[in-house]
Amino acid sequence: MRWRRWAAGSVALGALVIGVWLLAGRSRVLAAPESDRSDRAVQAGRALFATHCATCHGEGGRGDGASAAGFATRPADLADGRLMNGLPDEFLVSVITHGGPAQGLAPTMPPFDRMLSAEQIAQVVAFVRTLARPEYRGGPIQLARSARAPQQPIFFNHAIHAGSFQIPCQYCHADARRSEYAGMPSLERCLGCHKIIGAGDNPEIAKIQAFASRGAPIPWVRVFKVPEFTFFPHKAHIGAAIECQRCHGPIERMPVVGADTGPALRNDLARLIGLKPPQRPLSMGWCVDCHRSENEAHGTHAPLDCIACHH
Repeated sequence: MRWRRWAAGSVALGALVIGVWLLAGRSRVLAAPESDRSDRAVQAGRALFATHCATCHGEGGRGDGASAAGFATRPADLADGRLMNGLPDEFLVSVITHGGPAQGLAPTMPPFDRMLSAEQIAQVVAFVRTLARPEYRGGPIQLARSARAPQQPIFFNHAIHAGSFQIPCQYCHADARRSEYAGMPSLERCLGCHKIIGAGDNPEIAKIQAFASRGAPIPWVRVFKVPEFTFFPHKAHIGAAIECQRCHGPIERMPVVGADTGPALRNDLARLIGLKPPQRPLSMGWCVDCHRSENEAHGTHAPLDCIACHH
């Protein structure tokens, strides 16, 4: 009986030791350094890229794959860090998952959502980031979206134009530095690039050319507007070196520009009962607070009297 009790105890102790060892091993896996997990994702992404992407983009991602010559628009140079590093991860995931049209690009970039899982697509993005020169050192993860973004007649993606290509805001909105309004680009300004870029295979760019052929302006839907009784000069703010994002938000990360601005009854009622919610963007209190902070921080003389804006 003693021998049986001793044997049973030994088995139980052994099972306990093995269990502890297995749990310790699992904890080591779960607690693997971030760099190890990242390296594994990159290696997995490399294999997926070679299988699904290299035919068009080339082994080094420069858009020189075996099939590249057959496209009207050459596949994107994924190794050009000047263009790639400003794009959020969400943008790249969206294009791989849903195809080029998801972000206003040509449909020659097909969707891969039926071939690759979400994890595999993230691995491809992790590998693509390693191709960039200059080197990718981290950046915005997500696109900026607004629930109030209107549907525009043409899918003009600011994440591409302002984020990736870093086109200055005033290249398109040239009136901002010399008048009270920012203005919209003329068709000739758009066609200065798009007579060639994307002209052969991008339906959104074909829309620009269709408006031009009819001699009709693009009927853009206005997003930002102050009340008619308010005078807001863009020129003064550009002259004071106020960044466009200060008022308009992270435009360089917006696929479609939208804004939730102006007075709101909810904020007004909260202030009426003594609460102090944050000022709403482009409301009078928000503008006044900005003027005060600029005057205090930079010694400027932004006006605080009523007649400056209401005259």
